[in-house]
Amino acid sequence: MQLVDSHCHINFDELNKRLPDVLNNARMNDVAFMLCVSVNLEDFPQVYDLAQANDNVFASVGVHPCYEDVKEPSTAELIELASDPKIIAVGETGLDYFRIEDQDMTWQRDRFVRHINAAKEVDKPLIIHTRAAAEDTMRILKEEGADQCRGVMHCFAEDWEVAKQALDLGFYISFSGIVTFKSATNVQEVARKCPPDRILVETDAPYLAPVPLRGKMNEPAYVRHTAQFVADLRGLELTTLAEQTTDNFFELFRAAKTHLSE
Repeated sequence: MQLVDSHCHINFDELNKRLPDVLNNARMNDVAFMLCVSVNLEDFPQVYDLAQANDNVFASVGVHPCYEDVKEPSTAELIELASDPKIIAVGETGLDYFRIEDQDMTWQRDRFVRHINAAKEVDKPLIIHTRAAAEDTMRILKEEGADQCRGVMHCFAEDWEVAKQALDLGFYISFSGIVTFKSATNVQEVARKCPPDRILVETDAPYLAPVPLRGKMNEPAYVRHTAQFVADLRGLELTTLAEQTTDNFFELFRAAKTHLSE
């Protein structure tokens, strides 16, 4: 059995300072691969170097919507960086209106569009972050033709109606530790209903550790708990869910499959 953590931040100091243990813990819990996701261009070289140094770690390039005081990426720069064979996705990108009141969010939407255009140009999937902004997120994905490159709704925390819109665009749904939370009934409904060929699992480490580890620092090894929870929701053995989500990962992130076959 092997699992894939489809979204983590092992370059963040909390995990990077104990990286050998983090990677070993992942192996001990059948987590064979992980995608280390970029959140800004300043730290992208660290993300890239981790992927270069570890055959089971892949990388993305992008600037998170919550990062304001950072270098603003141009479409051309994103295209150049994302063209590297080790970079398998563009993002994370999207919209985040949480705790935002009466502010002009045009800058977030413009940044989001640049990421979509870059992903279409390099033909690599998008990693989408959306929080308190589902309507605008889905509208922009549709208007900008994101179905051409597809992608994943990372750390999914919306309802089935939003999930259906994403699925209709060819996107995948990734479940984090949130799905294990007692209050996450909408997310659990999506986890039950989502087509088996569109499910991914992730940690978003070092955040959002799943039950029974909630409140602790998250790490890729703990994706096993999330996978077990989703498997139980769907009436599956963990091995079956692991096989499905691993196959799905390499179907969506085809550059990862190409890299491994070289």
